[in-house]
Amino acid sequence: MCWRTGRFIGKNLTAVTPILASIMATPTPDAGFYLWPETPIDDESFTQSLFQRAGVKVLPGRYLARDTRQGNPGEHRVRLALVAELSQCVEAAERISQTVKQGW
Repeated sequence: MCWRTGRFIGKNLTAVTPILASIMATPTPDAGFYLWPETPIDDESFTQSLFQRAGVKVLPGRYLARDTRQGNPGEHRVRLALVAELSQCVEAAERISQTVKQGW
């Protein structure tokens, strides 16, 4: 089952990354099933607004990191889990893209 999961996530990553990268800085991870795109506004505000406007749930990056002297490395990022079916991941990415293009 594990090798299937890896290929499943790989397809989601391959399909979703270009959609988001066209509107947000979205580093491609070496491994894992999360994407961490940079947000155009504060990550908490982005998360709330994205859910209200597009019905997409993401997690503010600052919730997953600790504050340091240099700041919080998760600030201005959100975590996207690519664990749903491919069509759902693509639809969510397209909704995010459309929402970002509409502006804040």
